[in-house]
Amino acid sequence: MERHGQLIGLDPQQFDDYKKYHQKIWPEIAQTIRECNIRNYSIFQFEDKLFAYFEYVGIDFELDMKIMAEDKKTQEWWAIMGPMQRPVENRKKGEWWAEMNEVFHQD
Repeated sequence: MERHGQLIGLDPQQFDDYKKYHQKIWPEIAQTIRECNIRNYSIFQFEDKLFAYFEYVGIDFELDMKIMAEDKKTQEWWAIMGPMQRPVENRKKGEWWAEMNEVFHQD
C-alpha cells in the first residue's frame, strides 16, 4: 500500500460549489476510484488550498491513473472541477495536483 498526499489551490468563490459536488459525488466516479485501487480517499480544505490523502493498493499506479484519466465520466467530472482548481506553481511538470513527499507516518 502506498500513501499519497496532494495539494492544489481552489478558487475561494467556487468553494461552495466544489463542496456540494463532493458531498454527493457521482456513483460512476466513486466506482472508478475504487476500480483504480484507491482507498481511504479524503480531501481537506484550508483557506484557498485543498489537501488530498489516499491510499493506493494496486501494483501499477501510473497505469491505474491512465485508466482513470481515460474514463469518460471522470473526464466529465474533471471538466467541472478543473476550472475551480488552481494548481500550485511549484508542482512537477505534468502534475495537476502537486504530489507531496511523506515525511512522517505512525500507525
